[in-house]
Amino acid sequence: MKKTILVSGASFAGLSTAYWMKKMGYKVTVVEISKGLKKGGTPVNIGKNTVDIVKRMGLLDQIKSNNINMGLMEFKNADDVTERMELREEHSEDEYEIERDVLLNIMFEAVKDDVEFIFGDSIVLLKEESNGIDVAFKSGQNRSYDLVFGCDGIHSIVRKLCFGEEAEFSHFLKTYFSITIVNSLLIRENTTQMYNEPGKAIMLNAYNNKTDIVLCFSSDKEIPYDYRNEEQQRNIILDQFSGLGWRTPELLEEVKNSKTFYFDKLCQMKMPSWTKGRVALVGDAGFCASPAAGMGGSLAIDGAAALADAFQKCHGNFELAFEEYNKSFRPFIEEVQAAAEMSVDFLVPRTEEAIRKRNSRGPFA
Repeated sequence: MKKTILVSGASFAGLSTAYWMKKMGYKVTVVEISKGLKKGGTPVNIGKNTVDIVKRMGLLDQIKSNNINMGLMEFKNADDVTERMELREEHSEDEYEIERDVLLNIMFEAVKDDVEFIFGDSIVLLKEESNGIDVAFKSGQNRSYDLVFGCDGIHSIVRKLCFGEEAEFSHFLKTYFSITIVNSLLIRENTTQMYNEPGKAIMLNAYNNKTDIVLCFSSDKEIPYDYRNEEQQRNIILDQFSGLGWRTPELLEEVKNSKTFYFDKLCQMKMPSWTKGRVALVGDAGFCASPAAGMGGSLAIDGAAALADAFQKCHGNFELAFEEYNKSFRPFIEEVQAAAEMSVDFLVPRTEEAIRKRNSRGPFA
C-alpha cells in the first residue's frame, strides 16, 4: 500500500508539498479550514531559487504568461510631491511577479485531480503511534496517516498541537500591517507609492486594474486581538491611521468599505527544529520571515522543494529526510530572516529625520 500523508493548509506551502509528495508516489490528503482556497493578498515574487523549482514543477510558462512588471516606485510627502523615484528593471528570466490568486489557482490545478482535498475542516488532535499518526478532525471523523505536514501559516494548528504554543516561537518585529485590495486603479498602473509619518507607513501597489492598500504601524508592545475578528482588526487600523496626511482619509474609506481585508503582526517563526516524530512544518508555520522579506510565497515553495529533495536523497526514509531538511535549508532561512528584520526600518522609519533621509537619498545613504 502507498504511504499516506496529511497536509494541513491549501496555500503555497500545502499545494507545493502535496505536489512533490504525490509525485514521489505517496497518497496525499490536504485539509483546509476555509471552504475554498484562501484568496486575497499581494503579488508573489518568484526569484532565482524559486524559478528553478517552478520550472521543475512545470509551472514556469504559466507564471511567465501572467507576469506583472512593476515599473516605478515613488516616495511621497504630505503634499503628494514625489521626493524620490526608483525605476525597477524589467524582470529578467530569473525573476517574475504574479498575482497571488492567479498563482494559487495555477498550483491548485496542478494537483487537484491527484490529491484528496477536504475543505471546511481542520485538525483538532494528533496522536503519534509507533506506525503512524491518528488524526481527529473538527468534523468528527478520525483517520490515520504515515506522516503529517503542517503547512497552515503563522497560526498553525499543527505546530500548536505538536510543538507548542505560538508565543514560544514567534519573534515580534514591533510592527502591524493590513492589506486591502481595491478593484480599481488609485494610482498609475504598474506603480508603487510609499508615504510615511513617524512609525506609520502607507504603500499603494497598482497592477491589473486593482490596487493594494498596505498600512503598517510600529508598536513596541503586542496588541491583544482576535485574529479571526475582522471588525476588531479594521477598527485597530482605522484608529491608528486617523488624522494622518496625504491621501489617508480617502484610503481609510476604501479600507472601511472593502470586502478584502487582512491584518496581522509582522513576526518571524524561529524554531530549533521544523520536525518532530512523524510531523514536519513547511512555510510560515515553521520559518515565517514576515512580509517584510517580500518572499512569503516563494519561501513556502522553496521549503516544500527542500523537504522533497531531502526525501529523494534519503530514499524515502522520513527520519533521515527530516534531519536533512533541518540541516540543509536552515542557513538560507536564517539569512532571509536577518535581511527581513533590517528592512522593517526602511519600510516604517520611526522618526521624521529617518523618513526624509530615506526619501531623499535612499535606504543605504
